[in-house]
Amino acid sequence: MTDEHEIELRPFPPFLPPNATVLMMGSFPPAAEKRAMEFHYPNFQNDMWRVYGLVFFGDAMHFQRVGEKAFDAKKIKAFLAERGIGSCPGVRRAIRTHGNASDAYLKVVETVELPEILEKIPQCRRICTTGGKATEILLALLETEVKAKAFKTGTTITARCGDRDLLVTRLPSTSRAYPMKLEKKAEAYRKFFVEAGFTVAK
Repeated sequence: MTDEHEIELRPFPPFLPPNATVLMMGSFPPAAEKRAMEFHYPNFQNDMWRVYGLVFFGDAMHFQRVGEKAFDAKKIKAFLAERGIGSCPGVRRAIRTHGNASDAYLKVVETVELPEILEKIPQCRRICTTGGKATEILLALLETEVKAKAFKTGTTITARCGDRDLLVTRLPSTSRAYPMKLEKKAEAYRKFFVEAGFTVAK
């Protein structure tokens, strides 16, 4: 497998504001040719930053560069740092067996160093996952009796990592391949952030 397929290291480091109370965990970023910026969820076809725009500003285009098919990484980072939201892929190294961004063809070589990640964000007590693969990976790293197949989108469970108690919420994928309208995805994320104590757009 490794002779035919390159083992890739995640292209961006975890984004961990010291004040983070929430950590968002996906699986693995897309290949370089699919990235419209150098930051998490960089594919312009992915709706993550449109969802954030709707949730916090009532505007799906809030984080889009004016006149460009790209998001503004600097603006996104500033917002996440101000609000205390971390972002970290669940996979550290992986092989794309079909050469694309699909989680279905992602072979996990090494998962994220979760205890070390959480040490850097001591106030974090909530983690949200952004898709099925991300959920499977995270649950395998936590102490919980809940299995990924039984963990329904939109629900929250309790878990532990070392001596830290956590609330883990499974949120819908923001990939265009996930069959849910943008507005419905935004509703799920809005509910999560409201429950986590964030101020959102009315």
